Amino acid sequence: MKQVALITGIAGQDGSYLTELLLSKGYSIVGFDNHSVRMQQLRLRLADNPHRSRVLLELGDVRDRDFMTHLILSSRPDEIYNLAAQSHVGVSFQQPKVTADTALAIKGLLEISLEIHPVARIFQASTSEMFGDSPTPQTEHSNFNPLSPYAEAKLEAHEFLIEFRQRHSCYACAGILFNHESPLRREEFVSRKITRGIAKIVSGDSTELRLGNLAARRDWGHAKEYVEAMWLMLQQERPEEFVVATGKSRSVEEFVASGFALIGENWRDYVVSDQELFRPSDPPDLCGDAAEAYRKLAWQPKIPFAELVREMLLAEIGPENSLAIPRVTGVIPNSSRTR
Repeated sequence: MKQVALITGIAGQDGSYLTELLLSKGYSIVGFDNHSVRMQQLRLRLADNPHRSRVLLELGDVRDRDFMTHLILSSRPDEIYNLAAQSHVGVSFQQPKVTADTALAIKGLLEISLEIHPVARIFQASTSEMFGDSPTPQTEHSNFNPLSPYAEAKLEAHEFLIEFRQRHSCYACAGILFNHESPLRREEFVSRKITRGIAKIVSGDSTELRLGNLAARRDWGHAKEYVEAMWLMLQQERPEEFVVATGKSRSVEEFVASGFALIGENWRDYVVSDQELFRPSDPPDLCGDAAEAYRKLAWQPKIPFAELVREMLLAEIGPENSLAIPRVTGVIPNSSRTR
């Protein structure tokens, strides 16, 4: 019999890639999101997929317990991937309650599943932001020190899941996901803001790119590979948490330098570091050690950082300009402080 997966937040970056991965493995998928525009974008993305008939999409909110109960009862999923959340760190300072409510919806999901469909295996998307300023490289055993409302809410959800699993012996696990990007990343995230800003400069629609903290360092991977780690975590004999990361951190400045190098321009001529865009608090360096994922899941990232930047930039400028963007080897240009 075909496996059935339920994906919350299916229309986001991770949900879209996870849907494609699971369809390629023969799954039937039930998914929902509370954002109608993103749902339409996902439908368009799946239009050419030969397996699209195995996807049922609905509008809904992970915080709605009646809706979640109905969906789990009707679909009886083998696996549940909880990807729904307000996931932008900067927005969490402005909307702490919404951020907490969506992150902590995992509590209701676990309780509903245990009551009406306890055989489902559940994956929770946790975040490297929970580590805050904990020393690098961060592992499954590093201390948590959240520095934002988003990180605090995610940590509470993460700890609840582990305690719930211990109390009820269910299959529920969390992936501690470090930054993962793609052309499907929403525009408010810094990686997409960079590549979109460069594309506007290429087209002549803009002459500068305003960013916040260029010194912040993050461990950037490709979302397409990170959803594979999610799936592998639910195929193990017993549930446990894994760091999912590349093991290399780079500054926002290095991301910018890599993107501008692709169009043959000096980023210093265009980039402005704007103090108004700085967050109230920001982890200085997030870099994960995914040795456990490699050892137990046989998972490791393969797409180089420079190729990720190239792919995102190509998606912004369009295929007609692809010849102007050479394939890169992963070498990052030397960087220095912006003006």
